[in-house]
Amino acid sequence: MSTQADIKSIDTLSLVKLAMISYAHESSQALADIEIEGQRGIDWITVDRAAFWKAEMRRAADGVNQAIKDLEHCRTYKKVGDNTPACAEEKKNLEKARKRLQRAEEKLELVRRWTPVVLQQFRETCVRLVRFREIIDVDCPRAIARIEQMLTALENYQTVTSPSGTNTSGTSTAVKSVARQPDDSDGEPSTEESTDS
Repeated sequence: MSTQADIKSIDTLSLVKLAMISYAHESSQALADIEIEGQRGIDWITVDRAAFWKAEMRRAADGVNQAIKDLEHCRTYKKVGDNTPACAEEKKNLEKARKRLQRAEEKLELVRRWTPVVLQQFRETCVRLVRFREIIDVDCPRAIARIEQMLTALENYQTVTSPSGTNTSGTSTAVKSVARQPDDSDGEPSTEESTDS
């Protein structure tokens, strides 16, 4: 098995690291947004709508009671002799008030029925997102640290000089020959130094 690395571009590895950092940041922000928006939706259904339709039901019930009183008042005080007044307007108002009450009751029942369903779905979604959050909070930093180690190792490797006199970045360095020099006993300077390129 070969132990040599085939590195084409260290810059690409740096770009991968930057992309990983960006991905982790944006994903973490997206998860936070999902949680905030999800909780906002839950609150809107379980708190806001529940309170609204309870209040609307009370208002509608008061409206029905008032419409009944108005109809009774019409029948009692607008009676002329033995003729019972039609009280058409009061009857119409009572019908509208009853429909409003019925609608409020139906809406409140829908809120009550859907609240546990929505809460359960939100909890299940949060459980599913836990694994993704682990990837963002644990796996991504681990991968980024590993890439940083690789980059450091590659940068260190680039600066190392090979035994042949070339450094790993491909540039040549002058090295004196290690051939044995003649003895200087005759007094003449030696000219046999050579350089390898």
